[in-house]
Amino acid sequence: MRTIASCVEEILETQPFLEEALSRSIINFSALAEELQEPIGLMLRKPVKTGAIMMALRRYNPPKDLRHSRQLKSVLKNLGDITVRSNLVDFTFQNSKTLIDSHSKILEKINTEVFYGFSRGIYESNIVISNSEKAKVFESFKKETMIGQQENLSAISIRLPENNSKISGLYYQIFKRFAWEGISLYEVISTTNEFTVLVEDHLVDKAFSAIKKLN
Repeated sequence: MRTIASCVEEILETQPFLEEALSRSIINFSALAEELQEPIGLMLRKPVKTGAIMMALRRYNPPKDLRHSRQLKSVLKNLGDITVRSNLVDFTFQNSKTLIDSHSKILEKINTEVFYGFSRGIYESNIVISNSEKAKVFESFKKETMIGQQENLSAISIRLPENNSKISGLYYQIFKRFAWEGISLYEVISTTNEFTVLVEDHLVDKAFSAIKKLN
């Protein structure tokens, strides 16, 4: 049987930003209760009082992983080197039986000093590379089907601690900061101990500042 408390929990679980704000006691319970009065009334199919909703909000216990653990705080305060590379191009190709051969060709041609990233999905693959190597990509992949191309991109790479895979909520904190700052990510590239985001050039300063705010 549905209750006001279960409805509150269901709504908060689908809105993690709201849930976190509630867990940090930085939200007005009365205003939120009024905001939730109509949707909870629809869920229960009967009128509900804001006082009852406020009581449910105050009793709500957010998941433990939403709260900053000491370990997570320590990692965020001690992120490794942050490197910015600009003037990049992102290519998306449809996967094919010959794509690996095309990929091997570009590896033989490119300058080893330039930025280069490759990721393969089930249906498509991406190459991120310095704009200076663009012509080599066209030549190496001329037999492949190009799905998309985006220029004027910048990459921000962050060195992560070796035990980052054991730290719950690390990536959530990074993505949350970008979302709060209104920064859209064009692409994400991740290795075991390194995390790279691709943004459009005009957003790079804002994105860099957002990362610095993590600590």
